[in-house]
Amino acid sequence: MIEEKVILVNENDEQIGLMPKMEAHEKAVLHRAFSVFIFNDKNELMLQQRALDKYHSPGLWTNTCCSHQRDGETNIEAGKRRLQEEMGFVTELEETISFIYKAPFDNGLTEHELDHVLIGKYNNEPSINLNEVASWKWMALEDVKNDIILNPDLYTEWFKVIFDKFYENINVTTHEGNSK
Repeated sequence: MIEEKVILVNENDEQIGLMPKMEAHEKAVLHRAFSVFIFNDKNELMLQQRALDKYHSPGLWTNTCCSHQRDGETNIEAGKRRLQEEMGFVTELEETISFIYKAPFDNGLTEHELDHVLIGKYNNEPSINLNEVASWKWMALEDVKNDIILNPDLYTEWFKVIFDKFYENINVTTHEGNSK
């Protein structure tokens, strides 16, 4: 099997090359990524628990799915592909914000990503891929925010960074027209 390559980018999200995924994480090279946040009609966020045999952050809770774009793939195409691969469904996605973050892991790998945050709506149960996902649940945004404060070790590093940076945007986006 050919190792998947990530898209190396500069701080303006301009592609500057390709590199095998593991090498990019070993060298902490800036690369393009995406994170999908799926909400139901109650404005609850679908969280996934990463499979227990993942090479980093196994068993931790995180956003609905995330990964890396493939060469020539748009952010939306990549988000839909990975949503199907991990969670077993596809829905319309919308691009919101993007930002750069860097998160080192205990195993010596580092995520250094220009992350594109995508949001979508879905109301059914996913059909999770057990090679990727151990479990899933719906949670209200305020409950997620509070639980991250109380139990930060239960969540992935990137999710904590994204949630902190994205929380106000999520609230504005998902609560438009609500009386809350």
